[in-house]
Amino acid sequence: MDKITLERINLLHPKLREEALDIYTEICEALTGRAICRFSHTLRTFAEQDALYSQGRTKAGKIITKARGGQSYHNYGLACDIVLLIDKDGNGSYETALWDEKTDFDGDKKADWQEIVNIFKQYGWEWGGDWTFKDAPHFQKNLGKSVRELLALYNAKKVDSHNYVLIS
Repeated sequence: MDKITLERINLLHPKLREEALDIYTEICEALTGRAICRFSHTLRTFAEQDALYSQGRTKAGKIITKARGGQSYHNYGLACDIVLLIDKDGNGSYETALWDEKTDFDGDKKADWQEIVNIFKQYGWEWGGDWTFKDAPHFQKNLGKSVRELLALYNAKKVDSHNYVLIS
């Protein structure tokens, strides 16, 4: 298992950590070839979200998000982004990052990316690849709360000792 992904799972909302670990375990079992899955982003601060939002607007680059700080499930530890890491030379280092939705690196006749999508969906996570504004690396589970509700809870200081919004 990828140590960085395990660390990022521990940044998710406490209500999602065990489930995310189960998902990641299934992903690791499903991908048996030259590709592994890494959770590239989980929890993101409001400031980090605002910096991403400014990209393509007030900063150079293309627009990559429609959400300002407080408007993304990432800001509450309820979302993750993934990337495939590929071991091109067979030395076990997984040195190349890809966002390839079509390749079957393990030869099981299923695109590795789609295998990951299917596993997340089995657990009830929403996939950004199904949206009008496609965000194929993104998965989220809202636990019955809109971002507006989460922001209201956050602003009302209804958070635990680690600043995660209290969700009943």
